[in-house]
Order: sequence, then structure tokens, then C-alpha cells
Amino acid sequence: MRILMVGDVVGKPGRQVLNKYLTRIVADYQIDFVIANGENAAGGNGLTRSVAEELFSYGVDVITMGNHVWDKKELVDYIDLEPRIIRPANYPPGTPGRGYGIFEVAGGDRLAVINLAGRVYMESLDCPFRCVKEVLKNTMHSTINTIVDFHAEATSEKGAMGYWLDGQVSAVCGTHTHVQTADARILPKGTAFVTDVGMTGPLHSVLGIDPELIVDKFITQMPVKFQLAKGPVQFNGAVIEINSVNGLARSIESINLPIED
Repeated sequence: MRILMVGDVVGKPGRQVLNKYLTRIVADYQIDFVIANGENAAGGNGLTRSVAEELFSYGVDVITMGNHVWDKKELVDYIDLEPRIIRPANYPPGTPGRGYGIFEVAGGDRLAVINLAGRVYMESLDCPFRCVKEVLKNTMHSTINTIVDFHAEATSEKGAMGYWLDGQVSAVCGTHTHVQTADARILPKGTAFVTDVGMTGPLHSVLGIDPELIVDKFITQMPVKFQLAKGPVQFNGAVIEINSVNGLARSIESINLPIED
């Protein structure tokens, strides 16, 4: 089973990349299932119904979220209706939506997708480490193939989560920082890990935003209205191959495609 995890899709530029290149990438890498982090897909923050449906139409099977999950108010109602959108599981009980899902993959296999949010330099949510162990109690009876999107800021917290789940899930893929890390590897007990999958969106940018605006903010310390950068785009992701017999990873390969046209 080959899974593609797409790094944070940022705004219209990121969506345009998926529209133009996802089908080709799926064919080239023989992908069976596509997961994309979509918490920045609508205008650079949040997700709307129309944008979610757009991503699904391009071939995305599941959309994971993060700290911007509630930035677009309409998602509060829609997320309960759409099981293919997964928000962090460690939000408090009673929060709309679901923190994980179990999905059918071509060939008859099943895949569990779990979304978690970190707590270091982020919101004070429930403990993601304890939370994920409770989620696994619910998913293990349906499938041993499991991808975790850990949406977190600190590399230490992401690394700790990788080792906390090593041998218990197929892969732990970090998202949120929008910068792809060069540490994709298989951990000692067989779980694939990468600190951050990266960003799919504007290439010449600061995390997807017009760099001049970010520079001005740092220099003047004055608030600025963020705008998405224009120009060339990039596609970041990771391909994880899973051994469906034991649910562990055979390989993980990062994808970093600067697209100049």
C-alpha cells in the first residue's frame, strides 16, 4: 500500500498545484491513497465546504486539519457531515467533527488516518500523547495500517511523538511549519517518520505569504495584513509504503518539486 501525504496546501496557489500535478504524481509514484493537510487551503487559513469539495475533486481522499480548523465558521457545521475531513483528535469532547477515520483503500485494505495537534507554542489542548493511545484502541480492531498527521510547532514534540508511536503505527508525518525537513526515515521499530512534510503553495514566500510583508513586520514590529505570495509554486509531500501484513513501513520518500511554469 502506497500513501501520499501532501504538505500543508496553502490557498489558491496550493490548490492549483494539486489540480495540475496530483494526477501525474499519483501515477508516477503508484499511489493508492492521498491525504492532504488542508487547514490553510481557503485563502491561506481555514477550510470551506467549496474548497474541500475542490480538493476532493482533484483526487484527495482525506483532508487533515490543524490549529486553523475553525478559522472559517461554515466548517463548524459542515465538518460533522463530511467524514473525509479530520480535525485534531485532542480537541475536548463535544467539539464538532472527528479526530480520526477508517477508510477503504484500493485492493480491499483499510487505512486509519489520525490527526493530532501539538501543544508546545500552540493552543493548550488535551495531551496528544495520551489521546492517540486512546484512539488506537478504537482503530486497532479495524486495521493495523495507520497514518498520523501530527500538526505541531516544535521539532522536539514531533520527534517525541514519532518514538512514542514507533512500532504501533505505519507513519507519523509532521505538518504545520510549512518547511520540509530532511529527516524522513524508518524508526527502529518500523514506523516511518518525517518532522515536517512541507508546504504545497507559493515557492518564493515566507510560509506561503508575500515575503515583503513578513520582512516589514519583523523590521517595524507593526501589524500587517497577510497576503499570499504570487509567482512560482512548489509541491511538497511524502510517499509512505506500508506492509499491509504487519502495518509497518517499508519506506518513506520525501517529494519536493519546485514548479516554475
